[in-house]
Amino acid sequence: MIGSSVSADGVAECVMDHPPVNALPVAGWFELARVLRSLGDDQAVRVVVLRAEGRGFSAGVDIKELQASSDFSALVGVNRGCAAAFTAVYECQVPVIAAVHGFCLGGGVGLAGNADIVVASDDATFGLPEVDRGALGAATHLARLVPQHRMRAMMYTSATATASELHSYGSVLQVVRRDQLRDAALAVARQVAAKNPAVIRAAKESLNGIDPVDVRRSYRYEQGYTFELNLSGVADRVRDQFGQ
Repeated sequence: MIGSSVSADGVAECVMDHPPVNALPVAGWFELARVLRSLGDDQAVRVVVLRAEGRGFSAGVDIKELQASSDFSALVGVNRGCAAAFTAVYECQVPVIAAVHGFCLGGGVGLAGNADIVVASDDATFGLPEVDRGALGAATHLARLVPQHRMRAMMYTSATATASELHSYGSVLQVVRRDQLRDAALAVARQVAAKNPAVIRAAKESLNGIDPVDVRRSYRYEQGYTFELNLSGVADRVRDQFGQ
């Protein structure tokens, strides 16, 4: 489900591969967090490229797992798992480059929005279909990719934004053909890996320290409303309609 490798020059790859659409179950989010933290802890690693195999980067959480749960355990698990994975990207001791192709939805936006650099293929689209699924969350991270009013419109309408649009905002560094995506991300990664590793690790920590928004607290605040929607029964009704 989550693979990793480290090249001789200190470039690590963390690869999500969970067919058919990379919608991770609870265990998958925690595994992703574990792998990312392990790579960041490895002093041989200088930069991490986070990418995916298959049709798209990430379709977010596994809705079927939530629907199959007879209580709120899966909901609690996936919220904690997503929070752990997003935090692992953000707090990774080295820069994380997200290489995004195809769809980047829900939890995928949480991952890309917390990355240090985003490189995307020209078929990539970003969005939060949460309101169509009776949930909220990751607006914190979408707001790091698009301007405030665009984020609100996307949240309310479940609209998506293209990689080219995000490139115009400066949140996507490069837009390339899909067959060039991995090479493009690795090329940027090698530029970072060529720098002094102690300086780069200090730069990552210092940049997090001056961030104007506490992304961890902000995301958990959003998720409080997801729990309200579930406790009220609204979320179940919306998810059931989504699955029809």
